[in-house]
Formats: sequence, C-alpha cells, structure tokens
Amino acid sequence: MFLEPTDMTNGGAADSAAEQRRVDEIVARGPGGAFALAGIAVAIVMALWLAFYFLVFVARGGD
Repeated sequence: MFLEPTDMTNGGAADSAAEQRRVDEIVARGPGGAFALAGIAVAIVMALWLAFYFLVFVARGGD
C-alpha cells in the first residue's frame, strides 16, 4: 500500500485516513478502464486485418 506524506497539522492524520479509504475504494474497483482500452485496441487491429484481407487478398483472387 502506498502512503503519501501529508501535513500533520490541522487534523492531517484524519484527512490522511479519509484519503486512504478513498484510494482503497478506487483501487478495489479494478482496472476496468485498462481492459476496455485493450479491448478497443484489439478490435481495431482485427478490423484492419480483416479489411486488408478482404480488400487486398480476396479482391485479387489470391490464396
């Protein structure tokens, strides 16, 4: 767990605990955005590959 230094004056410890709970909640949701981005990237690559295959190889009557 990563703890960042905080200002310990004016209730900094309480703010730190609340901030740590907030970070823990965000991390608990998991890497959904990363998986979505990877899925979109794979879909684009596959679409380009299929377009190249059909527009170049099939159009020429190649093997």
